Amino acid sequence: MAQDDVVKLPGDPKLPSSTEELQKLIDAGTTKNKYSVEDFFKTPDKSSYQLSPDGQYFSYMGPYERRRNIYIQKIGEEKAVRITSETDRDISGYFWANNDQLIFIKDSGGDENFSLFGVDKDGTNAKDLTPFEKVRIEIIDNLEDVDDAMIIGMNKNNPMLFDPYRININTGEVQQLAENNNPAEPISTWMTDHEGKLRIAVKVVDGINQTVMYRASEKEAFKDVVTTNFRESMTPVFFDFDNGSVVYAASNIGRDKSVIVKFDMATGKEVGDPIFESKEVDVDNIFYSKKRKVPTGISYTTWKRQYYFLDKERERTQQILEGKLPNQEVVVTGMSKDENKMMIRTYSDRSLGAYYYYDATSEKLEKITDVSPWINPDDLAEMKPVKYKSRDGYEINGYLTLPKGKEAKNLPVVVNPHGGPWARDSWTYNPEIQLLASRGYAVFQMNFRGSVGYGRKFWEMSFKEWGRKMQDDITDGAKWLVDEGIADEKRIAIYGASYGGYATLAGVTKTPDLYACAIDNVGVSNLFTFMETIPPYWKPYLEMLYEMVGHPEKDKEAMKANSPAFLVDEIKCPLFVVQGANDPRVNIDEADQIVRSLRARKIDVPYMVKYNEGHGFHNEENQFEFYKAMLGFFATHL
Repeated sequence: MAQDDVVKLPGDPKLPSSTEELQKLIDAGTTKNKYSVEDFFKTPDKSSYQLSPDGQYFSYMGPYERRRNIYIQKIGEEKAVRITSETDRDISGYFWANNDQLIFIKDSGGDENFSLFGVDKDGTNAKDLTPFEKVRIEIIDNLEDVDDAMIIGMNKNNPMLFDPYRININTGEVQQLAENNNPAEPISTWMTDHEGKLRIAVKVVDGINQTVMYRASEKEAFKDVVTTNFRESMTPVFFDFDNGSVVYAASNIGRDKSVIVKFDMATGKEVGDPIFESKEVDVDNIFYSKKRKVPTGISYTTWKRQYYFLDKERERTQQILEGKLPNQEVVVTGMSKDENKMMIRTYSDRSLGAYYYYDATSEKLEKITDVSPWINPDDLAEMKPVKYKSRDGYEINGYLTLPKGKEAKNLPVVVNPHGGPWARDSWTYNPEIQLLASRGYAVFQMNFRGSVGYGRKFWEMSFKEWGRKMQDDITDGAKWLVDEGIADEKRIAIYGASYGGYATLAGVTKTPDLYACAIDNVGVSNLFTFMETIPPYWKPYLEMLYEMVGHPEKDKEAMKANSPAFLVDEIKCPLFVVQGANDPRVNIDEADQIVRSLRARKIDVPYMVKYNEGHGFHNEENQFEFYKAMLGFFATHL
C-alpha cells in the first residue's frame, strides 16, 4: 500500500474491533492481585457531594444500573433517595438550582452535545429542558439568587456559535439575550456581573486575536476594551462587588506568567500592582465570598496545588481543616448560601479520599463517607515529582510512580504523556497510574513543552512542534530514566490518550527502537484529517490551530512528516489501538487509518472500538474491558 493511500476516503466502512484477539488480552489481563481492575475503576457508591443552598440536604452521585445518578439525603437522616434513573449514560455534572430543584447535564453516547435537565429534589418533575437535536449547551450563570432561571449558551442557531439565553427551569422557555451571529468575529465567552447581568463578552478577531468587550448596562451596546493576540490574554474572573467597571482578572499581558490583577473595563487599564504573582508558574484562579463580598484566596499549581489567602477568615478555616485532616489535600468544594456549612473533600496521590461536613459556626467536622473504602492507601504507590533537562536545555517537570516496595532500578516503565496537549499533569490520585504500579510497572508522566501553567514562553515553544520538539521532550525523559538506571531499556512502553495517543503514535514511528510496545487511546494519527473533522464549534478557532499545530497548505510537508498515518512502515513494536466511535474531537477515522494500514501490511493490531463511547471510555463496563486488555497487552509484550 502506498503511504498516501492511508488517508481514509469518505464512505469507507468502519473497521470492527478485533474481538477474538481482544478477548485473549482481556483473559491475560485478568490476573490475581490484591486489587482487581474493577477495584480501581468501578463507580463509587457515593461521590460528587454537594450541599443544598439552605444547608439542609446532601446530594451525591451513585450508581444505578451501572450509571452515575443523583441521590438526595436530608442531613441527620440515614436514608437517601435516588431522584434520577439514567441508564444509557452517566450524568456528567449537576448542581442545586434552588432549595427544591436540581439541574444536571448529560450527552448521548459520548457525542458531547450536552443537554440540560431539571428534577425536583423528591425525584418528580424530571424534564429535558433543551430537547434540541445536535445542540450543545454551556452554563454561563446559574443565577443562584433567582429560583426559576439560569443563563446558558446554546449553538442552536449556528453549530459554530453559542448564543446566550435565559432559560426558565420550570418550563424550558428560553429568551435569547444577545446575538452571536458573525462567524468572522465569533463570541467565545459571555460573562455576567453579580446581579446576573450580561456585561462582558470576548470575541475572536481574524481567527487569532481576542477582543474583550464591555458594557456598563444591558441597555448599552458592547464596546471593545482590549485586543490581544491569542498568545496573550486578559481573562476576567468576576466583577468587583459594587458591580461597577472593575473586574478581578488573570492576565499575562506584557508578562511571561499569568498573574491576578484588578482591571478597569472602562479605561482598559490595570488598577495598581498585581494582587498576586508566582515566579514559578501561572496563577490558576481567584475565589471570593459572595456573602461577605471579599476576595478570599488564590490558587496556583507548582508540583501540587498551593494557596495564597487574601482573607483571614478563609485562611483560618483552611488551617482548622488541615489541622483536623493532616497529611492530605483538603479542599472546600461547596458551601450553603449563608457560608456557615461546608462540604469538604480530601484526597492524595494514593487515595480518592473522603467527604466531610463542616459547620463553621461550631467548628465541628463530621465524616460523611470514604470514596473508595475497599482500597487501602497504604497499599498504593507514591507519585513523586521529578525534573530533567531536554536536549536543548529546558527544565521539564514530571512525576514518577514506582511500584510499591520496588527499588528504582532496572524497572519496566510505562511512559504516559498527557492529553491536551495544552493541559498538564498534576499531583493527584490517578487510577490508571495506580493500576499499572500495582502490576509492577513504573509510570512516568512529564509536562513536555506546551504544557500549561509554566508561562507563555514554555507554552509557545510547542507551536508547530507536534512530533518534533514536543516529542523530543518525551523521548528525552525516557532516555533520562535509562541513564538514571531506573528503566530497563528493553522494557519501556508508551501509552497515552488524546494528544497522548498522538504522542504514542509519534513515539513508535519517530523512535521505533525505544519502545517495546504501545497503546494509542483516541489519538490523532493524521494532522490533515484531524483538522478536517474537528467539531463545528471549534471552527472559529481554526486559524489559532493553524498557528499552533500547522497550516495544511503552508506547512504541508512538516504536517505530513509528523503525521504517524504516513509513517506506519516505521512501526516495529506491538501496538494496541482504542477508540470511541462517537468521538467528536478525534474522529474514529484517525484510529481506522492506522489500523487499516497495519492490517494491509499483514500485521495484527488489536483494535477496540466502542460504539456507545466518545472521547475516552466513560461507561464502567467498557473501562473494565479496556484496562484488562491493557494489562494483558503489557503482560504479553513488556
